[in-house]
Amino acid sequence: MVSLEDEGALRVLRFVPPHGERDEGDYLAALAAIAETGRPFALLAVFGGEGRLSQAGERAQALWFKGSRARIERDCWAIALVRPGATPRMAETFRKLWSMPLAVTQDEAGARRFLAAQAPGRSAGREETE
Repeated sequence: MVSLEDEGALRVLRFVPPHGERDEGDYLAALAAIAETGRPFALLAVFGGEGRLSQAGERAQALWFKGSRARIERDCWAIALVRPGATPRMAETFRKLWSMPLAVTQDEAGARRFLAAQAPGRSAGREETE
């Protein structure tokens, strides 16, 4: 299941069980919507289970990144990724992609605390994997 919700300035992307045939298309549509946010926001992305992209989906995701990076770098003040088995190496990989403060964790509550600490007007830095 893929969903994209707005919680004020927080955009929450979920790609979690139960997984279905429409997940890849829904995920790519959610990425496109995130790129078109057009206002300051923080992103919480929650990934769970065995949801995977096809080779074409991986390519589409890479093209999305390339085409939307400048807009997201302009509008997104922080990203927190929640993934089972999150590791410091995984966090470092994502930090090479994005310049804003970023956390990779296994815990959604910790990810939300990280994002709250990054809100404009607060002084905070980049966080390691929890």
